[in-house]
Amino acid sequence: MKSLLILAATEGEEHNPLIPLWEEIAISLVVFGILFFAVKKFVVPNFESTFAERTQAIEGGIAAAESKQAEADAKLAELEQQLADARHEAARIREEAREQGAAIVAEMREQAQAESTRIVDHAHTQIEAERQQAITSLRAEVGALATGLAGRIVGESLEDDARQSRVVERFLAELETADAAGENA
Repeated sequence: MKSLLILAATEGEEHNPLIPLWEEIAISLVVFGILFFAVKKFVVPNFESTFAERTQAIEGGIAAAESKQAEADAKLAELEQQLADARHEAARIREEAREQGAAIVAEMREQAQAESTRIVDHAHTQIEAERQQAITSLRAEVGALATGLAGRIVGESLEDDARQSRVVERFLAELETADAAGENA
């Protein structure tokens, strides 16, 4: 550099600071070439490998996300199908329960009707037995009263059992005839 300054001073010309010297341009070109070669040889491949790795990682992540999304969609479809099946099964079970409930109600009604019929028949039987017992009791009492009354009216004793039975039977038959005639009228 010293030589450059000496050379410029000897020439006698003044150097314009806005115009670079050809030596500076040559040195700059050489340094730029060395730097360009070094960057191209060492730095650019590292950047490219890093970019390639990141691209592969991103693409792998996207592919993994897509596969996970497909799995999630398949699982969702499976769960929706299971839910639909469960709803269908629940509806079927409810319908069966409703049918069983109706059958139980019908059976209970049938049992209640049979029990009611049995109770009514038993009541009729019991009423008929009590009626027969009352009729027998009344016949005996009416017979005794009629015999006593007839004995007083006639003035003789109707102590004879056979005669007493005939009188009572005839009296009751007349009462039943009169009762039947009254109902028909």
